[in-house]
Amino acid sequence: MTRREFAPAGRCATIRISDEIAVYPDEIEERFVRASGPGGQHVNKVSTAVELRVDVAGSSLPAHVKQRLATLAGRRMMGDGVLRIDSREHRTQSANRDAALERLRHLLAQASVRPKRRRKTKPTTGSNERRIALKVKRGEKKRTRRDQGDG
Repeated sequence: MTRREFAPAGRCATIRISDEIAVYPDEIEERFVRASGPGGQHVNKVSTAVELRVDVAGSSLPAHVKQRLATLAGRRMMGDGVLRIDSREHRTQSANRDAALERLRHLLAQASVRPKRRRKTKPTTGSNERRIALKVKRGEKKRTRRDQGDG
């Protein structure tokens, strides 16, 4: 396998959020690349940063979760429906892998929560009257300021 190829995530287990929401190891690809930053000679020799790729479009996730995941992921979601998660904050490969998988788990948990539907409400008569009274009072204050300046 060359350095550019992705390998199936061998070490990770199934990421299960609920009974219907799960990402299986064969749907996750990982690649290790050289990380930038501190580390001296070590950083130039060892590929510690990890890049996870999940084909969301072709995964076993329900459609409503895929849709919310695409919205939540933002720039991490590529045009072909592949979610890319990059982790390079730790100095070891295993810690970066765990951090990336935890980020994926967190994103999936967020996407699995259905947003509450907004109920249309009407302001009460009293709140409308108070609002109008405040507007009138504010207008009066400004009018008195304007009238004093003409002198």
